[in-house]
Amino acid sequence: MKLLSTLFAAAVLAAPFVVVAQSPDDKVTCRIIYVPTEEAVVEKMLEMAKVTKNDIVYDLGCGDGRIVCMAAKKFGCKGVGVDIDPERIKDCMATMKKYGVTKDQVDIRQGDALKVKDLDRATVIMLYMLPEFMEKLEPQLAKLKPGTRIVAHDYPFPNLKADAIVEFKGPNREHTLYLWTLKAKDSKKEN
Repeated sequence: MKLLSTLFAAAVLAAPFVVVAQSPDDKVTCRIIYVPTEEAVVEKMLEMAKVTKNDIVYDLGCGDGRIVCMAAKKFGCKGVGVDIDPERIKDCMATMKKYGVTKDQVDIRQGDALKVKDLDRATVIMLYMLPEFMEKLEPQLAKLKPGTRIVAHDYPFPNLKADAIVEFKGPNREHTLYLWTLKAKDSKKEN
């Protein structure tokens, strides 16, 4: 009985972190579960992407904004975070204060991470999203510039072979990170 009540309490506490997103033209609903990425994992993601001050780092499903804030603070780059949940946007504002970054350094937006109009500006994209989101985002990669680096935490794109896969022990569990660097399209194949 004690185990059952503990599981129920855990489910109730986790419930505020689950959002289901679906726009009217979508056929597939994406589950969105907010799980903050540990700072050690963020550091490793930024290292894998080789972020510099010249980058524009987008975090799709940015949660509390820690990835873009850490990138802006550590490297002096521009960060753009997008999250659909208004509560996460409030969290982002607190994270910006915590890291001492300004709105000129980090742009936080509430919106659908699958419908970012200026995603082609990104030189780096960070993701910690579930498999159905990764599947829906994958076709959009064709619109991005060659050289764009993408780092995903735990869930890869279903049809795209990663350039690098890093597995490591974080403070609380094992993590798998995937890196892709987009290549130029082969014009011979398009003819």
